[in-house]
Amino acid sequence: MELAFAQDADTARPLHLVGRDDLESWLDGRPEATRAWLTAVGFTAELGQVMALPDADGGCSGAVFGMGTPQDRARGRFWLGRAPAALPAGDWTLEGALDAEEAAEAALAWLLAGYRFTRYSGTPAITPRLVVPEGVDGGSIQAIAAGEALTRDLINTPASDMGPAELEQAAFDVAVEFGAAMSVTTGDDLLEANFPMIHAVGRASPRAPRLIDMRWGSDGPRLTLVGKGVCFDTGGLSLKSGASMGLMKKDMGGAAGVLGLARMIMALDLPVRLRVLIPAVENAVSGASFRPQDILTSRKGLTVEINNTDAEGRLVLADALALADEEKPDLLISMATLTGAARVAVGPDIAPFFTRDNAVAATLASGAAQVRDPVWRLPLHDPYEPMIEPGVADLDNAPKGGFAGATTAALFLHRFVEDAPRYVHFDIYGWQPVAAPSRPKGGVGQGTRAVLAALPSLLDLPA
Repeated sequence: MELAFAQDADTARPLHLVGRDDLESWLDGRPEATRAWLTAVGFTAELGQVMALPDADGGCSGAVFGMGTPQDRARGRFWLGRAPAALPAGDWTLEGALDAEEAAEAALAWLLAGYRFTRYSGTPAITPRLVVPEGVDGGSIQAIAAGEALTRDLINTPASDMGPAELEQAAFDVAVEFGAAMSVTTGDDLLEANFPMIHAVGRASPRAPRLIDMRWGSDGPRLTLVGKGVCFDTGGLSLKSGASMGLMKKDMGGAAGVLGLARMIMALDLPVRLRVLIPAVENAVSGASFRPQDILTSRKGLTVEINNTDAEGRLVLADALALADEEKPDLLISMATLTGAARVAVGPDIAPFFTRDNAVAATLASGAAQVRDPVWRLPLHDPYEPMIEPGVADLDNAPKGGFAGATTAALFLHRFVEDAPRYVHFDIYGWQPVAAPSRPKGGVGQGTRAVLAALPSLLDLPA
């Protein structure tokens, strides 16, 4: 799906952005007919209120969009995403005072409001096009929107059409588009290449497990992204209930997120040496399933006691993180739909992250605020380390007790990263449960725009 801006401002109609406190002064400068019309239809500039303005011939000369109050706008984001569905087709310009960050958010909100998942039903809606607001880099916004659309498409596709092979193809398509190199280790070759936990998790499925390894860029700092690619999660022999299995097509949301972020980075031609690692598996049930109480030996050599086969994401990530760590990247980021505990802690709208580096955490928080992509740091509480040490093996994949599940999972992953100087793990949800402006119900990227905004500072990239 192409999410693009209009090019010709001369033929575009104006969309006036008016706050509730500014409505009277704005109306004072309008023709009497406009004032009478807006009064008659009850326009009060409440946040998200849209009203077309008629011309003398009964057509549409423009429209007005209610901006509410600053307090209203602070309670959410992408409010301008409500406008396109309420406007007639054609090209539009934004008229009103916006600072640089607000204008960029408005432009992205408009593009993302045009996203539709139509692979199986329906056709894309004809969305009014926006002329790029002054001071906004339209090319960058389009690159970000395209990366987000890729993430959404991958998550929204059901597992019947998005298994490990199809996820590999999606990565290959991105690699071809931007001239990246890619290698894939599949099936029993994972054992020979020393990825035993990826193999163990995926071996029960007839859809062979694999490790996808993409590289792009020849100069600059090393940035490695690792995404959990569990294309469907039954829970394995620790079988999920039907209700818990219902959204498990999104369990590859971490892989979808890093692929979307990688696409943004490559489209923006950032001067980095990018590596993307995706362990892609289906956690299925068969005679070949790995079992509770099995002890697996990881790529790093650490042994892991399996106390719940439904805690499989950290196993496949562990082998991929161990590989990433061997190269000592300047920044290592993993993304995964890893724990329900993270959702209990912060809900579905916030992407929690873990890092031991305070400066990295502060930079990510700043980037998140700048682009309205909310993240929240959760603690790597070292006194909880004994919870992931079962005694019969080096590590426990599912500590008993039910406490601090997101933290113990993050502590588990950190055991496989020793040499990368800075490591950040995101425990995302990857799903919009209720439609919101520019975010229809379904798959969604989380944390990716925050990371993108923070990268120049994190990696000391040229402005």
